[in-house]
Amino acid sequence: MLLTGIICGVLLGFVMQRGRFCLTGGFRDMYIAKDNRMFYALLIAIAVQSVGVFALIGAGVFEYSAGQLPILAVVIGSFIFGIGIILSGGCATGTWYRAGEGLIGSWIALAMYMLMSAIMRTGPLGSFTTAAREPVIGTDSIADTFGINVWFLVVPFVALVAFIVYRELKKPKVKIPQLKPKKTGLAHILFEKRWNPFVTAVLIGLIATAAWPLSAATGRVFGLGITAPSANILQFLVSGDIDFINWGVFLVLGIFLGSFFGAKMSGEFRLRVPDTKTCVRSASGGLLMGFGASLAGGCSIGNGLVMTAMMTWSGWIALVFMILGTWTASYFVFVRPAKQRAAASTAVTA
Repeated sequence: MLLTGIICGVLLGFVMQRGRFCLTGGFRDMYIAKDNRMFYALLIAIAVQSVGVFALIGAGVFEYSAGQLPILAVVIGSFIFGIGIILSGGCATGTWYRAGEGLIGSWIALAMYMLMSAIMRTGPLGSFTTAAREPVIGTDSIADTFGINVWFLVVPFVALVAFIVYRELKKPKVKIPQLKPKKTGLAHILFEKRWNPFVTAVLIGLIATAAWPLSAATGRVFGLGITAPSANILQFLVSGDIDFINWGVFLVLGIFLGSFFGAKMSGEFRLRVPDTKTCVRSASGGLLMGFGASLAGGCSIGNGLVMTAMMTWSGWIALVFMILGTWTASYFVFVRPAKQRAAASTAVTA
């Protein structure tokens, strides 16, 4: 049954790579380019997964309890994670799939992310992580907080997302110049044609839904997750303890394989070595990602996609502070330097 993790991961990696589903770029573009389409795509994936997972829970396929809310750890960790993904050039999942495209910078970020995640879980900072996540308030379930059925949250959310999609689809389409197709039929659609982000989001939502029963069948009652499995890989390589190998490990390895396949078939794979500055930035970003995600209890997928779909406080609070973290880092990494260059150029020509 563990092999279903590979299958799920391959599908996720392929869809994300071909659909260019990058939450880091999406959060950044909300601030810099005032472009919300990738954020809307994330909402679609959340809505699809939310309907699917709660339907499965209602059918008795598996049970899930949200637990309590470690609000301070979620807020601080998510904000730090948001800063980290800007520095590293991709979120946790994005780093895995971009590594499959041959980006050496993503390999560096991924190594540091795995290292810090392992340190935060069972390494020297393990006790710090436990202590930081101990202060909790109430239940993490939004529905339980208000004493209502969860469908009273899911249905309005789905309706809101449907309205947003309808409004976006009604906007005039911007024609993007397309190169003459080299492939035909299904090969053109899969490996050459530009994917619509909303279609990509639906596919990701379906994969995220399927991850729950597939993972639960192995005793791991959760959906898509990146941080803990990434740490587990390093912990297994160092200790040789087979207990670190679970469904999630196969999932993240599958993401890499799926992305590699998609990049090779579409001609987008090539080894790209960054300069020294980018290497340092990628490494520091990876460390911040590992620290922040471990503290918050999830990354942009574990919290931003999965726990939001489960209608938990931690998921939605984490999403807000991840976005605030990316906006803060975007200002100092992109906006402020651009303003300084513009001011310097104006001073020279004056």
